[in-house]
Amino acid sequence: MGGHQDAHHEDFQLKDTNPLLGEQWPKGAAGPARPAVGGGIAGWLGMDKPSSTYDLVEQMFFLYVRVVKAKDLPPNPITGAPMDPYVEVKLGNYKGTTKHYDRRANPEWDQVFAFSKSRVQSNALEVYLKDREMLGRDDYVGRVVFDLGEVPTRVPPDSPLAPQWYRLEERRGDGGYKVRGELMLAVWIGTQADEAFPEAWHSDAATVRGEGVASVRSKAYVSPKLWYLRVNVIEAQDVQPQSRGRAPEVFVKAQVGNQILKTSAVPAPTLNPRWNEDLVFVVAEPFEEQLVMTVEDRVTPRKDDLLGRVQLPLTLFEKRLDHRPFVQSRWFDLEKFGIATAIEGETRRELRFASRVHVRACLEGAYHVMDESTMYISDTRPTARQLWKPPVGVLEVGILSAAGLQPMKNRDGRGSTDAYCVAKYGQKWVRTRTMIGTFSPTWNEQYTWEVFDPSTVITIGVFDNCHLGNGGNANNNGGGGGGGVSSPPARDARVGKIRIRLSTLETDRVYTHAYPLILLTPSGVKKMGELRLAVRFTCLSMMNMVHLYTQPLLPRMHYLHPFTVTQLDALRYQAMGIVAARLGRAEPPLRREVVEYMLDVESHMWSMRRSKANFFRAVSLFSGAAAAARWFADVCHWKNVATTALVHVLLLILIWYPELILPTVFLYMFMIGLWNYRRRPRHPPHMDIKMSWAEAVHPDELDEEFDTFPTSRQQDVVYMRYDRLRSVAGRIQTVVGDMATQGERLQSLLSWRDPRATCVFVFFCLIAAVVLYVTPFRVVALVAGLFLLRHPRFRSKLPAVPSNFFRRLPSRADSML
Repeated sequence: MGGHQDAHHEDFQLKDTNPLLGEQWPKGAAGPARPAVGGGIAGWLGMDKPSSTYDLVEQMFFLYVRVVKAKDLPPNPITGAPMDPYVEVKLGNYKGTTKHYDRRANPEWDQVFAFSKSRVQSNALEVYLKDREMLGRDDYVGRVVFDLGEVPTRVPPDSPLAPQWYRLEERRGDGGYKVRGELMLAVWIGTQADEAFPEAWHSDAATVRGEGVASVRSKAYVSPKLWYLRVNVIEAQDVQPQSRGRAPEVFVKAQVGNQILKTSAVPAPTLNPRWNEDLVFVVAEPFEEQLVMTVEDRVTPRKDDLLGRVQLPLTLFEKRLDHRPFVQSRWFDLEKFGIATAIEGETRRELRFASRVHVRACLEGAYHVMDESTMYISDTRPTARQLWKPPVGVLEVGILSAAGLQPMKNRDGRGSTDAYCVAKYGQKWVRTRTMIGTFSPTWNEQYTWEVFDPSTVITIGVFDNCHLGNGGNANNNGGGGGGGVSSPPARDARVGKIRIRLSTLETDRVYTHAYPLILLTPSGVKKMGELRLAVRFTCLSMMNMVHLYTQPLLPRMHYLHPFTVTQLDALRYQAMGIVAARLGRAEPPLRREVVEYMLDVESHMWSMRRSKANFFRAVSLFSGAAAAARWFADVCHWKNVATTALVHVLLLILIWYPELILPTVFLYMFMIGLWNYRRRPRHPPHMDIKMSWAEAVHPDELDEEFDTFPTSRQQDVVYMRYDRLRSVAGRIQTVVGDMATQGERLQSLLSWRDPRATCVFVFFCLIAAVVLYVTPFRVVALVAGLFLLRHPRFRSKLPAVPSNFFRRLPSRADSML
């Protein structure tokens, strides 16, 4: 049984891989061995390694076909009208088609088709020009045929291949050919480093149709530039209540997008209330929203009267790039308001004079706007680009492949997975292409980021694409796709994610590992497969990087004018919503469920499993100190006479030569550091199911963790969980209370809360001062050390006098209800 558990645990470990990366190919040697498909492919196999910046991935070869445009096309032979032309590119059983145009003799497409080398089934490439009127018939207007053995090879940084005009030839009944216009094409063999790769139609995704074509391509995204908008509401002037004869309880409500904040309500005997309160929002460039401020009167707890309103564009406010305490304040006139009154059966609005509100507002550019968990932060730069420092390194990640992925949905009665990766570091997000219907996808895509601080984390997630259009629709395991109108919208399913902290990487070393993709589901922890990466962190300036370790992690404004913990949580939640909304508007969209999973949007939710994990993490922190204390107790109790004798010798040496104490301590730590160097970690850290308490979690605790907020469970289940939470919280509050009690007892030594205890301690301090003054320090230290190391026969089982005295001191626990 134990062996099975060990094997199960080993399955979740990091594994070394040995991919044949670009930089490992000897110069002038052939690439990785590939099975020959036909005579025309021989040139693909024996070519020398081209110069390429893609040296962290295995090179993959593609046949690229760029269809640019056509000219001099004949009319439709049946109707005589201009044809509806489109181009079909065929290589073996794979066909790719361009969009068609209605009634156009000189169409322009400029589309690229990429056929993977691993799926080549023919030695000839055929390009057909067809008419949509003949759709469904095995006929064409003209065609061009290419022999793959004659196709040139092109790899960046070579210039793109210039397209050429090719005559379209049509078969005639006598066996000859007839020219039917011309087609501009470019055909070449390249790798995934080609500029045409991201936008190309891929033969690997030939079954995808319609809108799903865009969602399978690799893309790069940039997070919106986020600012903190600080609105200091100072005062209002000439506030007139709706109901005469009562002092209004006035407050200001400010709204930016879906963010709403309010000042406190001021019961104003005067018509000029003052607040001087800060309201902080998260806004994004370009500034599309407006700041809407309303002055309202709280008539009852459920009724507020609108007294005035002003709408301000965000471009109106200046940007603050330093810690200046003030910016220029301004008065803004509120829109007029009135009371509807009925006079002689007619309703009219009685207009009153406008009020004013005094506001000091600015866009804070010296803060870093948090949009991700601070524990896994990937960027620490302030918003304003003027405050950025030069990068200290470059991070390169090669997303190679995945293996052993689990089926995420059903297609044609079989399990299927359409996997793609998303990597997030700093403001740059990248998305690989989607590999259709395979449990062992191969991406071999390489991406680069600038590094401004090594104490940051890159997050890489794997998802199942559920937006593949007509040709790729499938039913999720959750039961989503059955054809009813009321079915919920498809959501890209999570497969798993990994995190890599850059400071744990050695510079200029290539890490090639297979990371386990671990997913916590309502049924327990599950390994979803493995993700194979190649990672390299290159240092640009070692001096600047070492200097960063002496600097604060966040910009200065976070320490000069910090936010409260509650403010930071609320602002981070708003920032995540803005990032998800903006990235969801890209084409193809990076969907909300993907962004939220990458940003750990649910990390603040209660979890019994996380609570256990954090508790045992805290316990493990003190394990070293506890072990040292046990060792010292054994020395004091003479469990090992030889060790105790050596400690006595060390005590005598340090007492006789006290100037050696600090050098000895630092030399000891130096030797420990050198000794541990040979056992230094060789792999980056990864998800640990044992430390996370995911392998032994109770099913009910998992169900609680995956419950919605607010809860959707039955009342009896909620009652049980509430009682369990009270039990856990009770133990936590007991521990926290004990820690507070010890601190308060320490304070009460000199506070005269217990007059007798303080009097005793004060006179003890006086006597100790006199004794320590007249007694050499060596003698005091020697006596104290020998007393601690005295033999057990001179020890009592009763608590020591100082411990008894300390435990009798009062604390503020007596004042607790």
